[in-house]
Amino acid sequence: MPDEIEQVTEAADGAATAEHAAASTATLASPDPDDTTNFAKHFSIPQLMRFALPSMGMMIFMSLYVMVDGFFVSNFTSETAFAAVNFTYPIISILGTLGFMFGTGGSAIVAKTRGEGDPERANRQFSLLVYAGAVAGVIFAVVGIFALRPLLQLMGAEGNLLEECMKYGGVLVICLPTTILQYLFQELMITAGKPDMAFHVTVASGITNIILDAVLIAGMRMGVIGAAIGTVAGEMVGSLIPIIYFARPNTSALRLGRTNLDWKMLGKTCVNGSSEMVSNIAASLVGIVYNVQLLAYLGEAGVSVYGIIEYIDFLAVAILIGYVSGTSPLMSFQYGAGNRKEMQSLFAKSVAIVVVIGFAMFLTVRIAAEPLGGVFVGYDPDLHALTTHALLIYSWKSLFTGMNMYGSSLFTALSNGGVSAVISFVRTLIFEIGAVLLLPGIFGPDGIWYAVTVANAVAFIMTLSLVLGLSKRYGYLPKKFGEALRD
Repeated sequence: MPDEIEQVTEAADGAATAEHAAASTATLASPDPDDTTNFAKHFSIPQLMRFALPSMGMMIFMSLYVMVDGFFVSNFTSETAFAAVNFTYPIISILGTLGFMFGTGGSAIVAKTRGEGDPERANRQFSLLVYAGAVAGVIFAVVGIFALRPLLQLMGAEGNLLEECMKYGGVLVICLPTTILQYLFQELMITAGKPDMAFHVTVASGITNIILDAVLIAGMRMGVIGAAIGTVAGEMVGSLIPIIYFARPNTSALRLGRTNLDWKMLGKTCVNGSSEMVSNIAASLVGIVYNVQLLAYLGEAGVSVYGIIEYIDFLAVAILIGYVSGTSPLMSFQYGAGNRKEMQSLFAKSVAIVVVIGFAMFLTVRIAAEPLGGVFVGYDPDLHALTTHALLIYSWKSLFTGMNMYGSSLFTALSNGGVSAVISFVRTLIFEIGAVLLLPGIFGPDGIWYAVTVANAVAFIMTLSLVLGLSKRYGYLPKKFGEALRD
């Protein structure tokens, strides 16, 4: 097993662990039970949901304003323009995914450092993550400027579709630093004990985006360039407000200031956050493969339908993403404090919550598939019928998504980015791409929609095996699951 697992075992065992947990709790616990910077307290299910609620609301709102983007482009431009947005975005997502890696990998390290009772080092780590993210954003923007057109042509874009892709992607790629910083702060604001702030900043970003979409796309008829400007403006709001807040004296657990160039810490961040980076890159690559297959089987209409499904699916999984990212710092904190009892409590409650959320997602999409598709393409009966049909097939994957996402997030929180990356990599890059390439040859176009469910079902078995198999090393699996759930 990797050295990380051995370090986890050593840190979790022995009498020193109990003493360390008690010292951390005494030092860091706040007398106010509602204080969101107090990670040391015991969480009931209602308290856990309350803590995660801002993060969940943030993701729901983000998914809504992404859907509004799609609504304006779909209804006020052309089918080619709408296809161009969905065709280009996976490339931008790959370039911007560094923010997810620094955010998730770094937040686990910072939260663990807080749990160990060293706030000054946590501040230095936090500051280094922000500065490194900004520098990396500039480098990626330069690379993206030169790589965008060749990549689009390699994917099969040509003619009007290629030109629309370049208009949209050209604006977004230049502004990659703000994209990366927005992703980064979404994670770090929660680690700073400010989940409410993360939600409010996301709302402000979304409102900015929606208003500019209405003005530039519907009003001024600027097409995909208007959509790109609206997106970038929202990202600027989402990155600049946190920079200003953390650079000044504030009431959070973290402060932006002086740091030191700690290559070892950045390396651990990259390894630990590699699962989220791999997951996002893989998801983007899956999107590219989907688009290539759909272009071959169904033409631009298929690409448009996939874009609609992704908008709706993002809304469906937003609650799950918000919950696992919102509560991950709590597990990191208790791991740093060596408190196995609280780790077991968090694990039991989180598994129950994600399973219930996943089932609710499945039912909602099954019931509302037709009206949801109508929001985007109600003007085209054939496209609407194809969207509804695809959504009903696609919805089955929700039954497996929750545990897959939580399993990956769990190991990231425990600073084991290797296992987390395996879960993400195998599920998306191997299982899903394999399914989307293989199944259409057997089932025709419907095989493309079945692919995500098949991949998630197989990944569910793998994730469950890893979670159970490594539980003894970390001590998060309670002996009496029901008792930990009720506590």
